[in-house]
Amino acid sequence: MVELIPLLIQIVVGTIIVAPILWLVGRALVGKDKAKFLDAIWIVLLGTVINAVIGSFVGGLIAAVITLIVWLALIKHFFDCGWLMALVIAIIAVIVMFVIGIIVGILVIALLIL
Repeated sequence: MVELIPLLIQIVVGTIIVAPILWLVGRALVGKDKAKFLDAIWIVLLGTVINAVIGSFVGGLIAAVITLIVWLALIKHFFDCGWLMALVIAIIAVIVMFVIGIIVGILVIALLIL
């Protein structure tokens, strides 16, 4: 069963953090005409909800593969690109989020030490 409060929190946080990064990466790779900010919000919103539903019925590696395909299909559809470009956008977005996470972590540690 999908619990609504954690899902809503995940949607809000995902939209605030993931959508801008996905939009910027998509805009850089497919252009500003194809990658709209509202499209990135829809990708995150639908991807999060579909991921929660899939996770409720299927688990493990199968759920991960299905979720990956769904996210790529959403990127492909909303950013009007091919499967390979959707994969590239997803990979670069994950790398950017990872780098931002490391930088924020270092800054937090630095602030705590001071």
